[in-house]
Amino acid sequence: HGRVAMMATVGYLIGESTPTITYGMDVHHTIANNQIPEVPGTVLFPFFLAINIAEALRASTGWVEPGLGPLFSLRETYYPGDIGFDPFGLKPKDVKDFANMQTKELSNGRLAMLAAAGMCAQEQVNGQGILENL
Repeated sequence: HGRVAMMATVGYLIGESTPTITYGMDVHHTIANNQIPEVPGTVLFPFFLAINIAEALRASTGWVEPGLGPLFSLRETYYPGDIGFDPFGLKPKDVKDFANMQTKELSNGRLAMLAAAGMCAQEQVNGQGILENL
């Protein structure tokens, strides 16, 4: 949830202030909370399909299939949060350094959850975008 919240926080700021293909490369000043309903279903379907596929792959990486073990059990080789995707080699090799980086990511994720919730609430209260209130 923290990683999604970090992307959502960036999405609030970018979505309200940059031109997108959906709006014909025009800076469309609609608050972020209203942008998803404005996007056509032909754009949303592939987007949500990709999310669904990514989540299914993540679940199959970490969880034991039903019938092969107790329900809701993790694989022995799986460490929560580590799905083996590290194309830039950023994951520390040392266990202590990995735990330190994981703690930082959790802290930043929690802060991003609060930030995204605050941005969402602020837009609902006054109907203005995040950048318009600065």
